[in-house]
Amino acid sequence: MVGELTQQIDRPNSATYLGKGKIEELRQRVSDTEASLVIFDDELTPSQGKNIEDMLATRVVDRAELILDIFATRARTAEAKMQVELAQLEYTLPRLTRMWTHLEKFRGGIGVRGPGETQLETDRRLINHRIKLLKERLQDVQKQREIQRQSRRTEFKASLVGYTNAGKSSILRSLSGAQDVFVENRLFATLDPLTREADLGEHGKVLLTDTVGFVRKLPHQLVASFRATLEEARDADLLLHVIDASHPTWEEQRVVVDQVLAELGLQEKPVLHVFNKIDQIDDATLAAMRERMRNLLPNSVFVSTLVEGELEPLKRALVAALRARSNVAEVRLGAGDGKLLAEIHRGAEVLEQRMEGEEIVVRARMDEAMMGRVRRAGGRVEQV
Repeated sequence: MVGELTQQIDRPNSATYLGKGKIEELRQRVSDTEASLVIFDDELTPSQGKNIEDMLATRVVDRAELILDIFATRARTAEAKMQVELAQLEYTLPRLTRMWTHLEKFRGGIGVRGPGETQLETDRRLINHRIKLLKERLQDVQKQREIQRQSRRTEFKASLVGYTNAGKSSILRSLSGAQDVFVENRLFATLDPLTREADLGEHGKVLLTDTVGFVRKLPHQLVASFRATLEEARDADLLLHVIDASHPTWEEQRVVVDQVLAELGLQEKPVLHVFNKIDQIDDATLAAMRERMRNLLPNSVFVSTLVEGELEPLKRALVAALRARSNVAEVRLGAGDGKLLAEIHRGAEVLEQRMEGEEIVVRARMDEAMMGRVRRAGGRVEQV
């Protein structure tokens, strides 16, 4: 980066975003530094982008296009590539005129269209056709995911959400022990939802899903394109809002994530705030943060994936959430039904076991699916 320019204005200029004087200052800065690219930290309208490029004689990229380009380099699976391509095409469509300005000098005769206009119409038709095709394919993917979710509807599910690079994938890998989880210290390393089972001990298991990271002023094209992916969060029993506690602007990032969750209609979901990377904070700062969050966000835990034992608070919180979801039931079965008794011990949290005459009476915490299996196997189940 060769320079940075800012301007305080009440509202963006409709033609050039920046004011006339600031645009001239920017043009001079570009000339002096021989800059080859100008990036705006906001989304520009198609006309604003074209006007600025004309005045600067330099390529201009707005925030939305930059984020889309980053996503394109991160996409590894077929689904992610389709989602990014759809977002890029929807971004490009209203900006086609800007891309064909090199044909403006050609003019057709009376009743004859110029080559620029003809090419624009062809490109619009091709892009619209491709957008329709991608949406149909993503709908098929969404249906497949819905079938997968139906098969997991009796399981306890938690989705990791949060700002990009907050450490969601690291938490998923550490809790599940799955070494195939891709972890890298960079923006948007994860674009596809990835679900793995985490064994919490104490007869508790949870299906953890990693989701795409959020960012300030996320382009609306991306929110729309990744809606199918974010359906995984909608289906979760609990959202784990992962926050990079070591980041200087973590509070702003937390607000951004809350806003995106609200846009997706997930603001009513139960949320556990997970303050990650506490190994990068000094003891005094961490103590002050814990005290403050005790009042501001009482449903919070502080963790680190790099220090042994520092994920225990999150495990305990997940076990508590799992228990709150399960019912306490009393099961009666025959004294010789050892196979069913063993299954109860494997799939439920046994609180008490006793003999009453010829019957074994087991008091256990179990979900609806487990109670159904016990009933079908001949056990008598009563919720306590």
